[in-house]
Amino acid sequence: MIGKIAGILEYRATDHVLIDVRGVGYIVYVTNRVLAGLPSNGEAVALYTDLLVREDNLQLFGFTTLVEKEWHRLLMSVQGIGAKASLAILGALGADGVSRAIALGDWNALAKAKGVGPKTAQRVAIELKDKAPAVMAMGGSIAEALGEEVIDNEPAPKRRAPAPKANPAQGEALSALTNLGYAPGDAAGAVAEAMGADADLDTSALIRAALKLLAPKG
Repeated sequence: MIGKIAGILEYRATDHVLIDVRGVGYIVYVTNRVLAGLPSNGEAVALYTDLLVREDNLQLFGFTTLVEKEWHRLLMSVQGIGAKASLAILGALGADGVSRAIALGDWNALAKAKGVGPKTAQRVAIELKDKAPAVMAMGGSIAEALGEEVIDNEPAPKRRAPAPKANPAQGEALSALTNLGYAPGDAAGAVAEAMGADADLDTSALIRAALKLLAPKG
């Protein structure tokens, strides 16, 4: 399995790039979001990758975060979602947007992706809802384990600071809420809604906001 590609960006197309790794060129398919954030041709580039193996073809898909890569893997597990549809969803919403949409069961947001109809979007929201808490919590755990979660592909002359680490508040809040006895799906939905209102909340504030959303109404 090829989990990461690092080399020189040779060229870019509308849906893929060619990365030269010590004389070997790898074609890597990416979302429009990833493409927009890549450096100029001839610059160093690095992407997390997922390898799709078919009888007559091997395809690499590239991502700047491990959370995005994990959502791609999960989206591909849903009937009716192939690689093209997965990249369309991630390109339209981004990893955080996908996490929020699935945690909240917001299939309308998923259906905004090109080529994804309402029925397929509903299937994705239903089948992956229970997976959302674990993926959302990856942001903090990966940052702690690897020291960085986002691959910074900004060209060296423009780089002023290292890539920011993922905010661990989301994962910590999810853990705290599940320890308090809330169902993982309910906790993930509340955290997603709270972060949608204010993405800069620290752990304590995020927990308080989520608890208000989880409190019985009436």
